[in-house]
Amino acid sequence: MNLVLAGLSHKTAPVEARERFTIAKDRLAAALKALQATPGIEESLILSTCNRVEFALIGSQGHNAVDGFREFAKSFYGTAYDEFSHLFYVHQGYEAVRHLFRVAAGLDSLVVGEPQILGQMKSAYQEAKACGAAGNVLDLVCPKVFNVAKRIRSETRISEAGASVITAAVEMAEGFLGTLKGKSTLIVGAGEMGKHAALRLTVKGASTLLVSNRTHARAVELAQELKGLAVRFDAIWEAMGRVDVILSSTGCPHFLITREDMEALMEKRGGRRICLIDIAVPRDIDPRVREVRGCQLINLDDLEQRAEKNTVKRTHEAEAAYRIIDEELARFRQRQEALATVPTIVSLREYAEAIRRFELARTRRLFGHLTREQQEALEILTQGLVNKLLHTPFTELKQAAVRPDRSAFLDVVRTIFHLDPKSPPESTN
Repeated sequence: MNLVLAGLSHKTAPVEARERFTIAKDRLAAALKALQATPGIEESLILSTCNRVEFALIGSQGHNAVDGFREFAKSFYGTAYDEFSHLFYVHQGYEAVRHLFRVAAGLDSLVVGEPQILGQMKSAYQEAKACGAAGNVLDLVCPKVFNVAKRIRSETRISEAGASVITAAVEMAEGFLGTLKGKSTLIVGAGEMGKHAALRLTVKGASTLLVSNRTHARAVELAQELKGLAVRFDAIWEAMGRVDVILSSTGCPHFLITREDMEALMEKRGGRRICLIDIAVPRDIDPRVREVRGCQLINLDDLEQRAEKNTVKRTHEAEAAYRIIDEELARFRQRQEALATVPTIVSLREYAEAIRRFELARTRRLFGHLTREQQEALEILTQGLVNKLLHTPFTELKQAAVRPDRSAFLDVVRTIFHLDPKSPPESTN
């Protein structure tokens, strides 16, 4: 399987590096088209979240997709791959499939078991399909990935043992403020993460909910859905002056909130404490905001530290999930390797059938006129002979799927019978 997975995540790169390589939603189609235009890349999928950027690539026949990715990275990011390769991990073939299983199940997430990643992967696949970047191989791999993730969630308690990044952030905010009951909140960014944050804050008892987004219509839509109030984007500072919690998750390429901004705001607030949650990549809030008195900043770095402390309680469920992954990967691999023998089996069947038909036609000419019953008898006789002769070769070919020398074995069979996988065999005299 000519599959390559190249990526970086919270495990291999700090948030500053992830910011550099993240691909905003409005640039995703352009990135996919750039990959498709890169020599050596047949199919592509991009998963870009707050904690990871990954490229699932299918190389063209005779090409390694890693070489194509190097070329793409240089043109798209303006940086030679060798300059940042230490941040990236690369998995190939079935190990790439294993990695996708782990990611979809939430086993590779910042908070192990978090449920959002599966939906994000499905969206990435849909985007790749819409752009014409996903073809036969990804159409085979991705549904399998999603099914494995669903099985893990249904047969283990990994999603219960874990929590989403949003849930962890809200819990930290609650710890800072003492309680979220009766607190007012401002959600900046009306995407899925903002929606999920609003729901979690409401569950915790937050009273007033404000929603703001650069596209005001989207803010109005989400506010109505959550029974909150929409705030125009140019009025967020006035709103920030009266709320207790701010959660920001936009696609802004620069800091939306700076230390100087918060110093000025805290003077107007009279020092009343405020909690800011930044789950955006690139970051929306200047890390120096935590230096301002009365401000509590929670960003992805803080959430990573929290996740490390809570890893032990999820170990047992993760072990069960990994056993499922091993089982499903073995099953998937066996299925794909079995399919590798199919072209040779088909070619051998066509080869034998061509000989049978040729010899049958010659025999009919020798005998002259044959009755219908005689012709049917010859058909049955010759088909039976071919089936018996092919039975053992077909059995060996099917078993060859698990042979370590499968490729060499298939090459020998094709050489003996002069089988060409690209064209049907000709009749033999």
